[in-house]
Amino acid sequence: YFNVCVRLDVARLKAALAARDGAGLLLACNFIALRLANVHQPFRLRLENGRVRVHDVVHGSTTVLREDGESFFFAEFDHTADFTAFAAQAGAAIDAARTVRASFEPKPDDVARVYFTSLPWLHFTSFSHARNWKGEDSIPRFAFGRAQAEGGGLWMPMSVEVHHALMDGVHLGRYVQAFEAALREPKAWLGMRS
Repeated sequence: YFNVCVRLDVARLKAALAARDGAGLLLACNFIALRLANVHQPFRLRLENGRVRVHDVVHGSTTVLREDGESFFFAEFDHTADFTAFAAQAGAAIDAARTVRASFEPKPDDVARVYFTSLPWLHFTSFSHARNWKGEDSIPRFAFGRAQAEGGGLWMPMSVEVHHALMDGVHLGRYVQAFEAALREPKAWLGMRS
């Protein structure tokens, strides 16, 4: 595994969301990250039974702080290229996860996902995910931190952790560059006219 942390300027994305009403910054970041994961094939590769499998599509799962403010649950959502549809279904899943009283039951066969988490309290410079080191866990993991104004930008840390047998730095670099490009033109990603 390897992990990189980068700072993304989300000022234009936040402004576009303010003009649109409804969806929050983290939800929009999950949307962009998931869309790009489906465009960049290395993010759809998984180790399964000693072989590499290419999934046609991957979906998302994010941690959600429950109403008690102390525990978390997971919300799962499907990939779609339409932000309005994504925001509706992912937002509903996140809202439902806040009130779940049951314990989480892992789905070890559901590997066609990417995992998201957020730490809106921290503007981190490094991050490492909790991981079960047994088995063939090759699901990419993303973490987003607190956005912080600096030098005319609004900088949000993003951590990406991937399996090194499935991608190298060049692949991750291309992915991050595509994410940065999306943030420069967020209205196109959000289905808004310029």
